[in-house]
Amino acid sequence: MISFTLWDIVRNLLLAGRWTVLLSLATFLLGSAVGMIILFMRISKRPALRRTAQLYIEIFQGTPLLMQLFLIFFGLALFGMEVPAWLAAGLALTLWSASFLAEIWRGCVEAVPRGQWEASSVLAMGHMQQMRHIILPQALRIAIPPTVGFGVQIIKGTAVTSIIGFVELSKAGTVITNATFAPFTVFAVVGLFYFALCWPLSKYSQFLERKFNAAHRH
Repeated sequence: MISFTLWDIVRNLLLAGRWTVLLSLATFLLGSAVGMIILFMRISKRPALRRTAQLYIEIFQGTPLLMQLFLIFFGLALFGMEVPAWLAAGLALTLWSASFLAEIWRGCVEAVPRGQWEASSVLAMGHMQQMRHIILPQALRIAIPPTVGFGVQIIKGTAVTSIIGFVELSKAGTVITNATFAPFTVFAVVGLFYFALCWPLSKYSQFLERKFNAAHRH
């Protein structure tokens, strides 16, 4: 059996942790971009766009992320499209997160009092002008806690990608455990790493809430 010190375990997990961070960041940014498109389709005045967005959301929210990973990674290979694990993981997480972010933001938009829509209509604003100048700034303040909360879920959700061979924190933990036969120590460190990634996001969310609330009061 190979001898591993605690520092050896930490060092190897740090190397894997950077892939967790990169995958989470890419997923959140790309998922936000796709989610914003789905949001505008979802609240569009065109029935075809609304139905398409709703179908997208129902498919990706109504099926397990694990199944989506398998379909992308192994399904594309059936058609001769070999995709690396990191690309399949990023694509699956992006499409999955976009469906949830779109619905989170739709709820925030609809939470803006109806009087705000009516007031902007009196000012002869078009639909997009209403969204840009009146509705979205208010919805943004409402959206901060659930959006950051879902960002935390994305970080933890990256653990699922280990099933297709992507080496992130949890996969690295499993590999190191097989070499050290010290699962408690290894996964205690893994848990601390996840906490170190997620806890600052929660604190930052609280900071942004206070900042937006202070600006709103003034």
